[in-house]
Amino acid sequence: MRIFARRRAGLSGGACLTTWQAIGLPGADVTFAPDWLERVEADALFAVLHDEIPWEVHRLRMFGRWVDAPRLNAWLGDPGASYRYAGNTFEPSPWTPTLLALRERAEAACGVRFNSVLANLYRHGGEYMGWHADDEKELGPEPVIASVSLGAQRTFRFRARAGGDPVAVELTHGSLLRMGAGTQRLYKHDMPVRKRIATPRLNLTFRWIEPAPATETPLPPL
Repeated sequence: MRIFARRRAGLSGGACLTTWQAIGLPGADVTFAPDWLERVEADALFAVLHDEIPWEVHRLRMFGRWVDAPRLNAWLGDPGASYRYAGNTFEPSPWTPTLLALRERAEAACGVRFNSVLANLYRHGGEYMGWHADDEKELGPEPVIASVSLGAQRTFRFRARAGGDPVAVELTHGSLLRMGAGTQRLYKHDMPVRKRIATPRLNLTFRWIEPAPATETPLPPL
């Protein structure tokens, strides 16, 4: 595993250093910072965001029928950052002050801009995420996604679309996983059930939604 560092801005405006670990996925740019947030800060963020985010259950179309997502969700972002996945379109709720500050920090760490975030709350180990890729067209051809984990440690797996054994990453409390070029095109990912886990995990995936193309209003007839 290759380890390197990148300087970033902290919430207070000062500079600090992120230590990244390169995840060995051929053709994909995936890096992991297991201690991106200090424990005290991660604890505080979990408590605030658990109460601050407008949680709901998203309805998803899977295998020809509508089902409830096996977790709580929220879609937040800039005005117009609509996101369509699993047969549904989600309009963004406004940013909370806490999420805005964390977005700026994730942007500095990852070197890209974000205009939206998908928040997931797994209340216990029985809640999960199935195999999928974040390859919706509004994310662009090679999206960069920053995934912040708070709360219970959970296993996150990558599997090549071409087949092969999964590669697992343990997402620790306060960690940051950066999924860059090649990740969504070549791999799928999931978070399997872990029945022994009784405590919640809060996950934030910061994204950039491509603006919808402008449409011209036709002129009225003469």
